[in-house]
Amino acid sequence: MNDQGDGGPRAGQEPRRVPEASGVDLARQALAAAREQARARGNAAGGRKRQYQPGLRSGARADGRDPMPLMAALDRLRTERGWEMPMAVAGVMERWPEIVGPDIAAHCEPERYEDRELVVRCDSSAWAAQLKLLAPQLVARLNADLGQGTVRLIKVHGPGGRPKGYGPWRAPGSKGPGDTYG
Repeated sequence: MNDQGDGGPRAGQEPRRVPEASGVDLARQALAAAREQARARGNAAGGRKRQYQPGLRSGARADGRDPMPLMAALDRLRTERGWEMPMAVAGVMERWPEIVGPDIAAHCEPERYEDRELVVRCDSSAWAAQLKLLAPQLVARLNADLGQGTVRLIKVHGPGGRPKGYGPWRAPGSKGPGDTYG
C-alpha cells in the first residue's frame, strides 16, 4: 500500500474524472454567475422588491396624479412655478384701498413693483410729501401682509410723468414752448 497523505491518486491508478456539466447543471452555473455579477454591480437579481418610482403606476398611496380640490391644485401650481411673489404683489395692487385706507388711496396709487421696490404715484406734491412720511409704516404693513422682506422701499412720485418724447413737430434739444417765449 502506498500512503501518501495528500489524497492524490495511488501509484498505478488514474485520477478520478469529474463528469462535465450538461443541461440543467450548465443553466444553474450560468444563473449563479449572473447573480454574482449583479451583486457586484449592486443590483441583486431576485429576492428584492422593486423600489417605488413615481409616475410609473398608480397604487394605494397618494401621488401627484390623484384628484384634488381646485384651490389645492392652484396653490400647488403657484408654488411649483414660483408665482407666489407676483401674485401677492398683484393682490396688493388690487387691495390698495384696504391696505392704505380710502383717503390715501383716493390720491395715491401704486404703479409697479420691481426689485422689492413699490413705486407709487400721487396726484399732488402735498400727498407725495405725506406719503413719503408714511412710507416706513406702509412698508411694515405690506411686509406683514406679504411676508418679511417683500417690500424693501416705497418710491413716491409726484404728479406728472416722464417727459414726453420727441414728436414729429418737435426739434431735438428743445424744452418745449418755454425755450422760445421767455
